[in-house]
Amino acid sequence: MAHGHARTIDPEQVALPDGHWLRGAWKACFLGAAVFFVASLAMAQGGHRTAFHAAWLISFLFFLSIALGGLFFTLLHHCARAGWSVVVRRLAENAAATLPWLAIGFIPVLLGLHQLYEWAHYGAEVAHGGAEVVRDPILDWKAGYLNEVFFVARAVFYFVVWIWLALRFRSWSVAQDATGDHQWTRKAHWHSGYSFLLYAFTVTFAAFDWIMSLAPHWFSTIFGGYFFAGGLVGLFAFLIVNVLFLQWNGFLGDVVTKDHRWDLGKLLFAFTVFWAYLAFSQFMLIWYSNLPEETGWFQDRMTTWKTVSLLLMFGHFIVPFFFMMPRTIKKNPMTLFVAAKWMLFIHFVDLAWLVLPTFYRDGLSAMGAREWLLLLTCWLSMAGLFFGAYLRHLAGSAMVPVKDPRLAESLAFENF
Repeated sequence: MAHGHARTIDPEQVALPDGHWLRGAWKACFLGAAVFFVASLAMAQGGHRTAFHAAWLISFLFFLSIALGGLFFTLLHHCARAGWSVVVRRLAENAAATLPWLAIGFIPVLLGLHQLYEWAHYGAEVAHGGAEVVRDPILDWKAGYLNEVFFVARAVFYFVVWIWLALRFRSWSVAQDATGDHQWTRKAHWHSGYSFLLYAFTVTFAAFDWIMSLAPHWFSTIFGGYFFAGGLVGLFAFLIVNVLFLQWNGFLGDVVTKDHRWDLGKLLFAFTVFWAYLAFSQFMLIWYSNLPEETGWFQDRMTTWKTVSLLLMFGHFIVPFFFMMPRTIKKNPMTLFVAAKWMLFIHFVDLAWLVLPTFYRDGLSAMGAREWLLLLTCWLSMAGLFFGAYLRHLAGSAMVPVKDPRLAESLAFENF
């Protein structure tokens, strides 16, 4: 790494001008979110509520993972006092700042607890069925943790922590743009340490609650890390697509250079490998121990869902590993864009692979046209919610923290 001559920023490159179509695009996004949500509800009628809630959960987790990835990137930047990443940090802050809106997107998950989670309707049956209910010793043992009241309380706690952290760090960053006072950067650095602990705790247990408890008889202590790694794959892919989209529309011209994009590409490559490491570690340890209560979860994914499992093996690791390894791929905007778009798609497939086998034990053949259409409309609705919130923040402040004390270092960044 080396640093060249200091440069300044052209204000027109880092702010949306009045009248630009992106300034008002958030309204269309929110409108689209409402339209596709209504369409999804309409298709959920006639005994398809479970299909709706499952599809909604996947799409919610997809955009939540990107927002949480943005929060992690922001915390990491401040904790490490990084210089190179200043010019892309505001985009990550904006992604994290969508969390209040994503909390609204969690409401259909809460309303579908009995359709999604076996432990929820089991608890209701036990409460109202008395001796007629066939008792499940594992669910009885976990009832102190897996019950509706505690589940909702934990979800509220997770979102309060995430929203507090996301809005807090972004507000300090924007305040520094207004005042130029570097105390905000010093404050962000000081508070980033314990914020990491809160982040790690809440993300881990949210993954346990919202995904792993879909199969309450199965457990994996590495599952929180698996979800975290997938979220960072999604975040870095999102940042790459976002940066290139903005540059192709006349913004961030020479502010975010090929060297910054190269580093984002390297991070995408690194966390693709990290995801594969955790995925294989989880599989190998459980399969090797050969305990029925652990291997059943993988058994479904190795038989009726084998096609999707192979797609993840090749599409989430083997092919991206060899495709993104050469530096020429990560330096070329078009090939980097293709790689990032693919990783966003395969990240969605990964989340679907975690959720859908719980409801469709016979594999893809058990899903009809309505189930596939629900996956699309739920994704479009959540996309409208996420991008509506994201574009509001993009239009509300500069795309780059223009008075950050390390901005000159970031602008001069060169990557060998």
